[in-house]
Amino acid sequence: MRLMLAKSFLEEHGHKTLSAATADEALAILTGSEAVDALFVDIILNGDAQAGIELAKRAVELKPRLKVVYSTGLSVTDGMKALFVPGSAVLEKPYTVDQLLTNLSDHFEASLHRERRRPLTSERE
Repeated sequence: MRLMLAKSFLEEHGHKTLSAATADEALAILTGSEAVDALFVDIILNGDAQAGIELAKRAVELKPRLKVVYSTGLSVTDGMKALFVPGSAVLEKPYTVDQLLTNLSDHFEASLHRERRRPLTSERE
């Protein structure tokens, strides 16, 4: 239910959203032609305590510039944070849709600011 509300709210604010029921579906979307800028993923997927973390790692391998925002009802420990994709953000449940939008916006603004300061490399030339 929370995901449907988040999806609806993001779409109302001009974001295009794609949904996947499984990690495999998410990876298939990421390997498709669809442009994807962010992955919003619950840490626990289908009862697996680290499936969301693993999905995010695989997703960033496919799309290195992908922004990751984790969602969790768990208390986030330093040990857990060490498993996260570098530069990712965490939104702890319960959260409001306003918090989701703010978190995503802040995450993108910080990321864009870092990219502007990053020197050009031969990959970009």
